[in-house]
Amino acid sequence: MTETDRRYMRLALSLAARGLGNVWPNPAVGCVIVNHGRIVGRGWTQPGGRPHAERRALDRAGEAARGGTAYVTLEPCAHYGKTPPCAEALIAAGIARVVTAHTDPDPRVAGRGHAMLREAGIAVETGVMEAEARAAQAGFLSRIERGRPWLALKLATSFDGRIALANGESQWITSAAARGMVHALRAEFDAVLAGGGTARADDPLLTVRSFTPLRQPVRVIVSRGLDLPRERLAGSLGTAPLWLAHGASAGTEARDWWQARGAELIALPETEAGLDPEALLHALGDRGLTRVFCEGGGQLAATLMRAGLVDELIGFTAGVVLGGDARAALGPLGLSHLTDAPRFSLSETRTIGGDVLHRWRRD
Repeated sequence: MTETDRRYMRLALSLAARGLGNVWPNPAVGCVIVNHGRIVGRGWTQPGGRPHAERRALDRAGEAARGGTAYVTLEPCAHYGKTPPCAEALIAAGIARVVTAHTDPDPRVAGRGHAMLREAGIAVETGVMEAEARAAQAGFLSRIERGRPWLALKLATSFDGRIALANGESQWITSAAARGMVHALRAEFDAVLAGGGTARADDPLLTVRSFTPLRQPVRVIVSRGLDLPRERLAGSLGTAPLWLAHGASAGTEARDWWQARGAELIALPETEAGLDPEALLHALGDRGLTRVFCEGGGQLAATLMRAGLVDELIGFTAGVVLGGDARAALGPLGLSHLTDAPRFSLSETRTIGGDVLHRWRRD
């Protein structure tokens, strides 16, 4: 691996990030084509997953791709779907060398793309910036390897970890800049997840509103009995999809009402503590979601944490103190020993509008 390879792969990774939230169930991939030290083509996966990054880069490069090197953040696909395999497209374009970050674990690919390229006489190198690429593609990898999407839990809290006063007042703990950043984060995820308690208390839209995204995230609300406020959520179905996860106790009237207005219902098994959180995430994975952004509330967040399903914490912490009588960000976890507490490692920290943004990944 040369520094030149790393530089172009770094650019390909930055291009891939443009697809986050827009390309599910496909991975967000970036591609850079270089010939004689000059970038002749760039591309990233387009909304809805087509065209693929390689196809976009090749179209832009044209004949200049012949004899060049393609830097791709994931092994080129080798199977026929809605479009021919990208490995075939690279071969047909006369690419001489392909550099990838890592192998695609999708069983339809899983090394076949690399093999097709090598059989065509193309030099293939892989493993360039693999750790960075795997971190960026964590959602896609989670769905393929674990059958469920990557789950990030967002908490906007006071310095002492509170989300509202005892009387419920919570607007606003964090700054306008931090709230704008939350909208930007929503746009990078396939779906926004909230519990029925949050829906009843706040009646949130859960859409991206500080700008117009390429694709609104799916809104997923977990409510055992579907006892939800109806006007705003149903009235916004033309803006963003709405999936409602419920249990057997949901009444026929509520189910029929939501389905008639275009919401997708997801029936889940119930446990003594409520709806099965692992079944929820696997149901979302079955529907193609790769990255889910959970915005609460405290009981849903605690349920997901107890089940070991939270992969990332995204915190916005404000310099305000609310005290022990204010509402905690998380419900009870039932821990008896500190060694049982979920542990996360810090991956990013910076200031946003006077608040602190900090991101943590599960150890």
